[in-house]
Amino acid sequence: MVRITIPKGVELTERVIAINRVSKVVKGGKRFKFSVLVVVGDGERYIGVGLGKAREIPEAVRKGIERAKKNLVEVKKVGNTIPHPVVANFGAAQVLLRPAAPGTGVIAGAVVRAIMELGGVKDVLTKVIGRTSNPINVAYATVEAVKALRSPDEIMKLRGKDQQQA
Repeated sequence: MVRITIPKGVELTERVIAINRVSKVVKGGKRFKFSVLVVVGDGERYIGVGLGKAREIPEAVRKGIERAKKNLVEVKKVGNTIPHPVVANFGAAQVLLRPAAPGTGVIAGAVVRAIMELGGVKDVLTKVIGRTSNPINVAYATVEAVKALRSPDEIMKLRGKDQQQA
């Protein structure tokens, strides 16, 4: 796995996608904990997803942001859209990302929209395929799809061709 270090001075913005309250029944009653799904991104090329768990929501958000910053992924783009269609799975979630014409906007559900917007993608068509409503799996499937994207230069290099030959 390639660890991405972002240059100094790049501001990451964070967005809380989902808050899940988990209860544990103990002798004295119920103990509540929170798991928070957070997305961070610079609005241009990098995104990260993290899950934080704690007794209070602010602490869980802080942990989620820390984890998301450690798992940054670079979004490959051509103009304001992605280079090619891609499908990725994580758990029961399956996410489809397709390039879109300029001016289309981000056509996506809440989870995928947050990831695409923070990654700087302005035009993309997306669809969550399957019967999952779990935002955590949808978020991780979207990150897997972003990891699978290849820029035209990378594809030419993999095929052993120059950019001039194309």
